Amino acid sequence: MELLDNPVWHALTGPQAKFSEGSSLALRYQTDVAVFAALPDEVGPDAWNALAELVGPGGSAVLFRPAAVEVPDDWEIAITMQSLQMIATEPIGEPDAAFVNLGAPDVEDMLALVERTRPGPFAQRTVALGTYLGVRAESADRLVAMSGERLHPTGYTEISAVCTDSEARKRGLATRLVRAIAAGIEARNERPILHVLAENHSAIRVYEALGFEVRAAFETLVMQAPR
Repeated sequence: MELLDNPVWHALTGPQAKFSEGSSLALRYQTDVAVFAALPDEVGPDAWNALAELVGPGGSAVLFRPAAVEVPDDWEIAITMQSLQMIATEPIGEPDAAFVNLGAPDVEDMLALVERTRPGPFAQRTVALGTYLGVRAESADRLVAMSGERLHPTGYTEISAVCTDSEARKRGLATRLVRAIAAGIEARNERPILHVLAENHSAIRVYEALGFEVRAAFETLVMQAPR
């Protein structure tokens, strides 16, 4: 398998190891950082047993892989989601002074924006995974758009949490935020990647116009361990 075929595992065994918990057979992000768990490139019974021990009896695990893994019969699959992994085919970054850096003091506002816009999973300490940028409405000092960095396998960084409040849409903020985050990634000589639901055709068109192309189809499995 290529590194990007198992990005969560290679992030947690690489640049983001400090955010991991588990063993050499099964890992997950610390639960207040991100929802994802991961198994090695080659998955055997020992890995599934290690994951079950990691999440505990009846515990949840979210796996993110490019093709359906063979899930043991004693695991219950609660949700399956189809998504696409996209990768920048050329430099797309463009710094933008209009955006402010977001950090721990902004987490409450970031979580509120995520709740209103539903870009995907975002936890209390997700902001610790990398750079996050945003913009606030001048009238109410309310965060109305943001984006940042999440998965970080060696040589690549995922652009994530791209979201814009309803009051701030149709101003090009999402496109500018993606370019601004990409600028920081490219400054480290890394390539931007992102993941998008396969059914989100409008977002896919925007990302293609920005210079991303589809690399692989992914499957997200929300599973429950044996009790």
